[in-house]
Amino acid sequence: MIDENEKSARQAKTSRDDRLKSALRENLKRRKLQARERAAGAEPAPNDDGSLDKGTAGKTGT
Repeated sequence: MIDENEKSARQAKTSRDDRLKSALRENLKRRKLQARERAAGAEPAPNDDGSLDKGTAGKTGT
């Protein structure tokens, strides 16, 4: 016969395993989404003044 302590310990382990599996699955989904966003957003971001070129940021056209 199974002792009550063994049964509760087994249930706690199963519950913990399920929570870990779920957390790992969500983490993987989030990281895949971040990788897709990085790959899609590979174009250069504009500088503070709206220019795309690093060399002209903050300079005037003279």
